Amino acid sequence: MAQDKKSFVFGIHTVLETLRSGKAIEKIFVLKTLRNDSSKEIVKLAHERDIPLSFVPNEKLSRITRKIHQGVICFVSPIHYAPIENVVAGIFEKGENPFIVILDGVTDVRNFGAIARTAECAGAHAIIIPNKNSAQVNEDAMKTSVGAFNFLPVCRVDSLRSAIDYLQQSGLQVIACTEKASNGVYDLDYTIPTAIVMGSEETGISNEVRKVADDEVKIPILGEISSLNVSVATSIVSYEIVRQRSLQD
Repeated sequence: MAQDKKSFVFGIHTVLETLRSGKAIEKIFVLKTLRNDSSKEIVKLAHERDIPLSFVPNEKLSRITRKIHQGVICFVSPIHYAPIENVVAGIFEKGENPFIVILDGVTDVRNFGAIARTAECAGAHAIIIPNKNSAQVNEDAMKTSVGAFNFLPVCRVDSLRSAIDYLQQSGLQVIACTEKASNGVYDLDYTIPTAIVMGSEETGISNEVRKVADDEVKIPILGEISSLNVSVATSIVSYEIVRQRSLQD
């Protein structure tokens, strides 16, 4: 996919200043043979801020830009990520019933954007994604979300397992949506504080996350195709939550 020039900066000093500025950064690519002091500083700052960083060959960098990149390209996020602790505290301070969407391994940016659009429309309070193995909030995701990312906080975390533990300690039930579940999606009570976990279309929810979830549900499939697009599946679960909570009001 072609990169939008507005979504990244390049050059050692430019990337260093971007890191020091505190801007939200999606990821950084560093030439794997680069070993000068400035590149080491970039790596150090990236690790301190938990920013995904990859060492890549020059060919990969040159495919992104033909300009003189000096061996470093930094992808800047169009949004600011929200700390999960602030989001959860804010929900309870407002006296609202938490509804959070957790994405485990969803890497397609258009699916990510579509999920954000549905989540915002359904009244979700936030989306949680892992630092690694997740779609970026880039221009394609923003466009597909039709602006939902401007209203829906995104929390990026080092460990989904730790994030789930925090949500559970905060009183939320965490429900994994997987075809391996025995419960149907309509069988559980979502009127209590809830976070739903949606996995990638290829591998689903990781075993590590499934083990710590409070329960699992599956969407009934009556046709010959065995699974739904993850953004469609998120819509079905989200609006079951909306339905149950609207009956409670």
